[in-house]
Amino acid sequence: MNYLSVEGLSKSFGDRTILNNISFGLQQGQKVALVGINGSGKSTLLKALTGQTPPDSGEIIFKNDIIVKHLLQNPKFTHTEKIMDAVFDTGNPDHQLLRDYEKEVLKSALGHDNHQEVQSLIEQIDAKNLWDLEAQAKQILGKLGIHNLDKEISLMSGGQQKRIALAQVLIQKPDLLIMDEPTNHLDIETIEWLEGYLSTANMALILVTHDRYFLEKVTQEIIELENGELFHYKGDYAYFLEKKAERKQSLASTIDKAQNLYKRELEWMRRQPKARGTKAKYRVDAFHDTKKIAKSGVKEQSLDLQAKASRQGKKILEIEDISFGFDEAALIRDFRYFFKRQDRIGIVGPNGAGKTTLIRLLQGELLPTKGSIRQGATTKFGYYRQVEMNFDDQQTVIDFAKDIAEVVEVGKGKTISVSQFLNKFLFAPEVQYKPIGILSGGEKRRLQLLQILIQSPNFLILDEPTNDLDLITLNVLEDYLEMFEGSVVIISHDRYFMDKLVDHLFVFEENGFIKDFPGNYTEYRNASAKTVSSLPLADPSPSKKAPVKEQKEKKKLSYKEKREFEELETRIPELETKKAELIEALNQASNDHFQLQEISEQLKQIEQELDEKEMRWLELSEYF
Repeated sequence: MNYLSVEGLSKSFGDRTILNNISFGLQQGQKVALVGINGSGKSTLLKALTGQTPPDSGEIIFKNDIIVKHLLQNPKFTHTEKIMDAVFDTGNPDHQLLRDYEKEVLKSALGHDNHQEVQSLIEQIDAKNLWDLEAQAKQILGKLGIHNLDKEISLMSGGQQKRIALAQVLIQKPDLLIMDEPTNHLDIETIEWLEGYLSTANMALILVTHDRYFLEKVTQEIIELENGELFHYKGDYAYFLEKKAERKQSLASTIDKAQNLYKRELEWMRRQPKARGTKAKYRVDAFHDTKKIAKSGVKEQSLDLQAKASRQGKKILEIEDISFGFDEAALIRDFRYFFKRQDRIGIVGPNGAGKTTLIRLLQGELLPTKGSIRQGATTKFGYYRQVEMNFDDQQTVIDFAKDIAEVVEVGKGKTISVSQFLNKFLFAPEVQYKPIGILSGGEKRRLQLLQILIQSPNFLILDEPTNDLDLITLNVLEDYLEMFEGSVVIISHDRYFMDKLVDHLFVFEENGFIKDFPGNYTEYRNASAKTVSSLPLADPSPSKKAPVKEQKEKKKLSYKEKREFEELETRIPELETKKAELIEALNQASNDHFQLQEISEQLKQIEQELDEKEMRWLELSEYF
């Protein structure tokens, strides 16, 4: 069943064609990843699909009776909107019933005579069996790290607002979901939960993502957007790379042949110009077709990172038993590490654990409340921040770069002009003299990366570097960092990026303690899965048998856990019975508005406890 049909879609901005007569469709349950370099038009296409940017020509047709939702980069909410109000859709009759019920109960508690309205809503909710819908919403919000549901959304950070918007679209249970970088602002555990949810959900999906593990887990095919055209690949990311290389090779061969033929045909066209009108029309038409193919062979640009790192001395950076914060509020406690040359370190932990605080301490932006940090005389930081720079949108790209350096050293005493360096970052000469304001979000992030590397740092700190960078740019950045001669510290939720580049991790644990784990992220997760409790912050025990012993012991529940499981099997039916009694009490309630309010509050508490008990029962039942 066809959920979406796109026919002949075109879109241009000025003299720049972004989408050129593209067509594709999306079937029921089909999950597709949209890829392409920054500026290729991915976000433009998604905005066209969601009605935010009208196309110049073409048609976008959705099946009439399906629910279509979207999650783009910058969700918008009303100024005083509360979280629970935002996640329920006023256009959804079921959601609106629950909102109406809560409003009427509140009116009743304030003394309004609205018993009939309340009773009518209860009967409608009963008939549709919607009492658990709000609990499901809270569960999804909890998985996304949103717990204070009475808070106004305008007071929350951009990352938290993105999570609320994500909860909003998931709660709607759409038939077709359109998503632009859904993993941005999520920690790794939340991303893993989301990829599990989307991969098993019965919905059609089209998404833009830079996260290759997420892409491979959630989608079954890839659509590449390049030079305004679409190319389809049914398979995983490795298959896409293989087939794209074959396509490029085949195209290069075709262009080669066309260029040779073009030279011969051009000579024929130039001969006897007075008689050109008598030339065979079919051959003249064929000449123009050949010319078009031959001239399409402009060499494809690729990102080329060649910035040289400054020389690094023996002393890099020494962290001596630092803490930050006081008492219970401490984000970091008694952390010690001496950096070595070419260290490749990843920093992981839940959002708010203190990861960004640590890298600010490393650079001296913050001072520890205890301990010391000593920087080597030759250490030169390059800090790629998670947030986008505040560019002057009127300044040209070339002027921005020249404000930093006129020439750039690229190794072995060789220098190039800043314009050549920009070209290596895929800012062609015609783009260099245009204002920064016309660049896409991804192109601005690439310019931010250029600003750092042009200064030849030897200690790179990258805070979520994969956000808003396309997959092609990420591949080149990974290759560059593998060859980088200095030290690298990375905070990233991109597991593929971390696995490829880091050789050990700083893991934020509870109460501000940081563990140095020898290995990449996947190795850390595998090790964590084999042990019951976290390893100690101090150096791991030399015995390698302890984790194996712990693993064997965990296969059986402890006496205390068995007792807890038995109690849960008794308590859960009691809660279900109590819930049913409260619902019946609501149905039979009199005009006592305070009684109605009291019963509603009791029902909410019972539902919350029931959810918690059921989740714990599921956890323990896995060991039987």
